Amino acid sequence: MSTLQEQPRTYEVRTYGCQMNVHDSERLSGLLEDAGYLPFDPDKDAADGQAECADIVVFNTCAVRENADNRLYGNLGHLAPVKAKRPGMQIAVGGCMAQKDRDTVVKRAPWVDVVFGTHNIGSLPALLDRARSQQEAQVEILESLDVFPSTLPTKRESAYAAWVSVSVGCNNTCTFCIVPSLRGKEKDRRPGEILAEIEALVAEGVSEITLLGQNVNAYGVEFGDRQAFSKLLRACGEIEGLERVRFTSPHPAEFTDDVIEAMAETPNVMPSLHMPLQSGSSKVLKDMRRSYRQDRFLGIIERVRAALPDAAITTDIIVGFPGETEEDFQETLKVVREARFSGAFTFQYSKRPGTPAATLPDQVDQAEVTDRYNRLVELVNEITWDENKRLVGRELELMVAEGEGRKDAETRRLSGRAPDNRLVHFEADFSQVDGEPRPGDMVTVAVTYAAPHHLVADGPVRALRRTRSGDAWERRTAEPVAPQGVGLGMPSIGAPAPLPDAPVCG
Repeated sequence: MSTLQEQPRTYEVRTYGCQMNVHDSERLSGLLEDAGYLPFDPDKDAADGQAECADIVVFNTCAVRENADNRLYGNLGHLAPVKAKRPGMQIAVGGCMAQKDRDTVVKRAPWVDVVFGTHNIGSLPALLDRARSQQEAQVEILESLDVFPSTLPTKRESAYAAWVSVSVGCNNTCTFCIVPSLRGKEKDRRPGEILAEIEALVAEGVSEITLLGQNVNAYGVEFGDRQAFSKLLRACGEIEGLERVRFTSPHPAEFTDDVIEAMAETPNVMPSLHMPLQSGSSKVLKDMRRSYRQDRFLGIIERVRAALPDAAITTDIIVGFPGETEEDFQETLKVVREARFSGAFTFQYSKRPGTPAATLPDQVDQAEVTDRYNRLVELVNEITWDENKRLVGRELELMVAEGEGRKDAETRRLSGRAPDNRLVHFEADFSQVDGEPRPGDMVTVAVTYAAPHHLVADGPVRALRRTRSGDAWERRTAEPVAPQGVGLGMPSIGAPAPLPDAPVCG
């Protein structure tokens, strides 16, 4: 006898933080759809007279920034009156904030139904069922990984590009970072498992993958191979149909020359690198417990540029770390000038309870932090703009993207990513090619204008290469989603469905 509800329940996952969280949200979506829930479509459901909010709202949270708490509890507060009017609606909180706050979440927001941690995202459907049947909040936080997340069902957001985790957790002890205590010690997947997942994705039409890890180039530490990551990059080069390989985020202390060589010698490894600096001052780096100094960082940049002259290098920088002086800040500006980053994620130091830096003396006055931050952003924008101007007039092959150009409709442009990951908005003029590109297809354009954070290519598209990824996107958008009921905690039959910018902590 069927135990399915007549009306399928809908879900929505709201994601905050790094690419690791984005990928975890793909898994949460895959788990919920595997359990019979349907994605919430606000436009369609509103037009059909349905609710303006999903039946299940999941917050996948971040704990890196100081305002993360206020943001989460503010958003939960907005949902409290909505839930009061919606019998059966459920709210779940997962991710790093949930791992940190634990049962504090339901104490501060007693209308939350489920709290789960970074190590047990696979428990979400069962916890939702249990909360519904027992009519009380379920809090389940594990201290270590139960199941490696990549074994879980995954709903990929893109038909042409995919995240692939090589590891989870981090063995570093940076004094400003709370992530190791929330994600745990590094756990590495075996190379064969990673390559099998990539091959399966390519078979489905994916042509770009990004290897993910909290400290991706430390991959292999768990099974004792210090060159495991460079070997993995080279192995990716042997996968037929895989056109682009990226990775994020490495750590300068463990970034070795064999990785640079693998990048330069493997054609499908893209000339883009995210290398977190955090500070240009060797004194501040020591206080941060970053285990490298300014000269080592600049040496890595020099060797990367020698091996990959067209590489675009991005970074993370924190200003106002406790004890940072104006002289220390000037050292950071010096590194920015010498490294000539193509982009930087810049942050004002944020005190996080539970981190060693939170109790350090000589906390910097907020007015001074803000002044330094503004000066840093001004310099970064000046350099990134200059670097982008060097590409005006150059032809670039772009992978056509979906949803990356917020003004594409009004400017009559499409958007795509260059090999070095720069975002390019190009004119929708296909008079010189046969047909129109789809997301995942490749186009060749000539850059006509540079802005600090993007490029523009006006004029006819010069070449169009239709790809398997474009075919996959077309199939995905053409296939209707069959409605399903929601199982009430009963086991299902059959196999589950087959399995870009904030920085990963590094």
